[in-house]
Amino acid sequence: MKHFAFVAALAAGIVPLAVAQPTPPAPAVVRPPARAAQPAIQPAANSDARIQFAELEKDFGRVEHGAVVKHDFVFTNIGTSTLEITDVRPGCGCTTAGAWDRRVEPGQTGRIPLQLNTTGFSGSITKTATITCNAANQSHLYLQLKAQIWKPVDINPTSAYFNLTADTTTNEVRTIRIVNHLDTPLVLSEPECTNQVFAAKLTTVQPGKEFDLEVSVKPPFNWAYANGTVVIKTSATNLPAISVPVYARLQPIITTVPTQISLAPGPLRMAARPTVTIRNTGTRPAVLSEPTINLEGAKVTLNEVQPGRVFTLAFDFPAGLQIPPNQRVEARVKSDLPQFPTIVVPVVQSVATVAPPSPVSAPPPPTVRSVPEPPPYLARPRETPPVP
Repeated sequence: MKHFAFVAALAAGIVPLAVAQPTPPAPAVVRPPARAAQPAIQPAANSDARIQFAELEKDFGRVEHGAVVKHDFVFTNIGTSTLEITDVRPGCGCTTAGAWDRRVEPGQTGRIPLQLNTTGFSGSITKTATITCNAANQSHLYLQLKAQIWKPVDINPTSAYFNLTADTTTNEVRTIRIVNHLDTPLVLSEPECTNQVFAAKLTTVQPGKEFDLEVSVKPPFNWAYANGTVVIKTSATNLPAISVPVYARLQPIITTVPTQISLAPGPLRMAARPTVTIRNTGTRPAVLSEPTINLEGAKVTLNEVQPGRVFTLAFDFPAGLQIPPNQRVEARVKSDLPQFPTIVVPVVQSVATVAPPSPVSAPPPPTVRSVPEPPPYLARPRETPPVP
């Protein structure tokens, strides 16, 4: 009966048949065609943006020395497309630009902030900044900052420098003018030097207004370089003290360049003809004569380039020359200077270096391979237990 019911249901289509159907193919993936890379958008050369500044320069008038002044330059886009400010480049390190408006829509305004540091300047100054934009009427513009730098006390020059020689006989003086621009008279104290090599003297030119500071160097000159500061106390509240740096350098009277002649290892393969320059920086001209060299075959000639000041020694070392061992070779020139009766130029010759021969390496000893001992259980035969 059950079998008959199943057949009847199957005939009526109530029970589905589990027939394996073929797997339908996967739908094809339709990809859009590859698009070529688009170039970066560049500002149009025929941009309709136009720029108009309220002012192209700012004059701050009198500004106290060391002050930092600021100003915002306002501009308007009077065109019909977006205005782009691509660069603001000051022409000096004392001038800096703040964050400016880079994109300004038509009819809108923007700002370019600039500031000026007046440290190190005096008198009338003008600083410039270059503006780059996409404006059709002008792509490059120039903004100017002007000021009249005012110092309560002006010091000119701001430092003193001496370039001396060991035979300096006169006491050179550097004069520094001090001018008071305050409404009240200025009272200065006696100058003090931080280095005893220098001496300073203060002279009044116009009471309360102008002064002369005279700086000099005191002998003996037994140093090569010296520096210090001249300090003057003042009655001004905004400038309690004046500091003037001072420097001095002592040059040798006679210098030779180079200080010695260096020859290639001997015997020389070819002739060598080096030259030496002798320079006289003393207070009086020099007379040089009788050049000699204590080396057989070598020659030296004296030439006067600048009368009494610059001379040259021309050497001639022939091919095949070699300085004997332990011989000290020198070129000598006589001088009429009391401090330098003879000028000496040493001559040296380097020694050729010969690389030592490579040592002959002995053949490696034969390799002896050791035979490992057998394990204990194989080293000797197994003992037979005694028979009771």
